[in-house]
Amino acid sequence: MTADLDHELVDAATRLVVAHAKGDDHTVACAARDRDGRIVTGLNVYHFTGGPCAELVTIGAAAAVGAYDLVTVVAVGNEGRGVLPPCGRCRQVLLDYFPRIEVVVKTESGLRTVPVRELLPYAYELAERDADPA
Repeated sequence: MTADLDHELVDAATRLVVAHAKGDDHTVACAARDRDGRIVTGLNVYHFTGGPCAELVTIGAAAAVGAYDLVTVVAVGNEGRGVLPPCGRCRQVLLDYFPRIEVVVKTESGLRTVPVRELLPYAYELAERDADPA
């Protein structure tokens, strides 16, 4: 484990999905903590065209309140599914926006917090924005 498990974050996502998951439209909740300690949440928006996952909705909600430095994230499924790992697209987006973010995942031995890079080995990484072109 790379960091202590953020139980408050898991609880926030769990409460959200239990309270507001509606049929097939909203089935996963996400909670993220920023460096200042704020928790931001979001629900997925299912749509046959590929609506956004809960993690992506949460990133947008975080930006809307000025939380640009997320440090930990967790997704929780409805109907008692518990903690879910981010999908491939969300892993890539999390890595691109927050390369040092920690992700809560479920393992055979329980919940664990791991760096997003561990979930996406050999990831495509954007060129450094501040890289010297010379």
